[in-house]
Amino acid sequence: MASSSVKVAVRVRPFNSREMNRGAKCVIQMQDKSTCIINPKQPKEAPKNFTFDYSYWSHSSEEDPSFASQRKVYQDIGEEMLLHAFEGYNVCIFAYGQTGAGKSYTMMGKQDPGQQGIIPQMCEDLFRQTADNTDPDLSFSVEVSYMEIYCERVRDLLNPKSRGALRVREHPIMGPYVEDLSKMAVTNYSDIADLMDTGNKARTVAATNMNETSSRSHAVFTILFTQRRHDNMTSLDTEKVCEGANINKSLTTLGKVISALADMHGSKKRRSDFIPYRDSVLTWLLRENLGGNSRTAMIAALSPADINYEEILSTLRYADRAKQIKCNAVINEDPNARLVRELKEEVNRLKELLLSQGLSNLITASGKYTHTHSFWERCNKFCTPGFECVVVFLKTDSIRQEREALLAEMGVSVKEDGGTVGVFSPKRTPHLVNLNEDPLMSECLIYYIKDGVTRVGQEDVDIRLSGQFIKELHCVFCSEVNENNEVVVTLEPLVGAETYVNGKRITDGVVLKQGNRIVMGKNHVFRFNHPEQARLERERSATQEQQGEPVDWSYAQKELLEKQGIDIKQEMEKRLQDLESQYRKEKEEADQILEQQRLVRKDAV
Repeated sequence: MASSSVKVAVRVRPFNSREMNRGAKCVIQMQDKSTCIINPKQPKEAPKNFTFDYSYWSHSSEEDPSFASQRKVYQDIGEEMLLHAFEGYNVCIFAYGQTGAGKSYTMMGKQDPGQQGIIPQMCEDLFRQTADNTDPDLSFSVEVSYMEIYCERVRDLLNPKSRGALRVREHPIMGPYVEDLSKMAVTNYSDIADLMDTGNKARTVAATNMNETSSRSHAVFTILFTQRRHDNMTSLDTEKVCEGANINKSLTTLGKVISALADMHGSKKRRSDFIPYRDSVLTWLLRENLGGNSRTAMIAALSPADINYEEILSTLRYADRAKQIKCNAVINEDPNARLVRELKEEVNRLKELLLSQGLSNLITASGKYTHTHSFWERCNKFCTPGFECVVVFLKTDSIRQEREALLAEMGVSVKEDGGTVGVFSPKRTPHLVNLNEDPLMSECLIYYIKDGVTRVGQEDVDIRLSGQFIKELHCVFCSEVNENNEVVVTLEPLVGAETYVNGKRITDGVVLKQGNRIVMGKNHVFRFNHPEQARLERERSATQEQQGEPVDWSYAQKELLEKQGIDIKQEMEKRLQDLESQYRKEKEEADQILEQQRLVRKDAV
C-alpha cells in the first residue's frame, strides 16, 4: 500500500470578455510554486501567500517565458498519472474551481493544435505506449465511460438511448458505482476523440453570471485500462486493472469533503469520523479518489479578476487544505500475478544468497536447485523437481503454519490437511461470550476484542443476536498493553447508551476484569473473558474448591436487578399477582360468554 498526499496545482486563466468589459484588474501573482492574491479592497494589506506542487501562470500569452501551456500542465501531472496507471494504480485528476474558471479547458481543451487538455493528451499517450509494446505475452484493453451529474441526477453521455437518470449503487468491495452506465471498448485515440466529442455535445449547458458557455454540471470521464500477461513458467493469465477518472468539478459539497478530510489527516481525528461523501452524488461516486484507493491530483482553476476576489480566495484555501489529504493506493493486481511475482523475487533472492555463500554447486547449469530424494517424497507428485518448486513449497508451508497459528490464537483448531476440528476459547486474546436465558444458547458466540479501539454496534463490530444487528449499543472497547506487558481492556460507554458492568450502570470508562458481566441495553448479556487473568486466577486457587453459583444469564439478570435496587422476591410476587389477576379477569370474561350462549340456546328452545 502506497500512502501519498493529493498532488495539488493551481492555474490562472486570461481575462474573459465579461471581465475585460468591466475593466477588471489581475489580483493573482505567481512565482515558481508560490501563488499570492491581493485584496483589491485593501491594497495596503499584505498579500495572502500559498504554496502548491505547481503554480501555472496562463494569464498571459505564449510569448511570455513564464506562460504555462496545455502541454506543460500535462507533462507535469498527466505523464506521472499515466505512469501510475501502467503500474496498476487507480488514478484520478480533477479540476476544482468556481464556474467559468477554466476547468473544462484544462481537462478537455479544444481541438485546435496545442489546445488539447489533459484527457485527450493522456489518451493519445496511452495508445502510443501500448502500440510500442513488443512483449508477445503482454496485451492491453481500454474501455471508457462518460457521465454527467446535473442537479443530482446522473446521465450517460455516450448512450443516446439513455433518457432517464441512472441509479447509483454501492458494491460491498468495489464501492459506489453507476448502474447500467455504458462502457465503450476503444482501440485507438480516434475512437476516444469521437466519444469525447459526442459526450461534450450532449452535456447540459446553461448561461450563468460568470460564463455564458459554462457546462453547469459535473462531468466524469473514466478510463478502464487492463493489462493482461501470460506467464510461460506457470501458464497463468494475470491482469492488472487501472481505473482512471478525470473530473470537472464545482464547489459546495466537494469543499465540505475536502475540509473534513484535511481535518482528519491534519489532526489526531480517527478515520471513523464522519466524512460527508453522501451529501452529493459526485462525492459519493468519487469516495475512493478522495482519500481512498487512488493516486489523485487536483487542479484548482482560478479567475484572475478582482471582481471575483472572494471566490478566488475560497478556491485557494480549499486547494491549500487538499494538500493534507492522504490517499492509500494499492496496485490492482490479480492475486495469482502477485503470488507469481513474489515467488520469482524469492527465487532470485535465494539464488544470490547461495552464490554469496559459495554454494554455487547446489545450482545446476540450468539454474535448477540440486535437491534430495527425501524431500521430493513429499512433493514430487505436484511438480517437476527444481529450484523454483522448492521455493514454492517452502513458501506454501510457511504460509500454512502462519495461518494455523493465527487460527489457533482465534480459537479455531485445524487438522494438518486443512480440515477444521473444532472451536475453543482463544488462548491470549480478550473476548466476549454471549449469555442466554436458554443454557444451550449461552457461550455460542465469541466476539474478539482486537488491539486498539473496537466500536461495538458501529463500523468495527456488528453484534448479531437473533439475526438482528445491535445498532443501539455504541460501546467502545480499548485494548492496550501496560508497562507490565499486560493486556488491559477498558469499556467506555458512549453518550446516552445504557451499559451495565456487574449490575451497575456506567457513565465513565471501566477497566474490565475476568468474568465481568456486561449488559447492553438491559437485553443483551455478555461475559468478559481475559485468558491471561483467568490463568492467574486458576493458579491462585488451584488448591481451593470453587465456591458459589455459576456465572450465567440468570446470575447476570439477578445481579442487575439487585444493583438497581429492585427486590427480587417482591418483584416475583408482584409478577405472580399480576398473572393471577389476569387469569381471574380472563376466567370471568369466559364465564360471561358461556352464560350468554346458554341463555340464547334456552330462548331458542
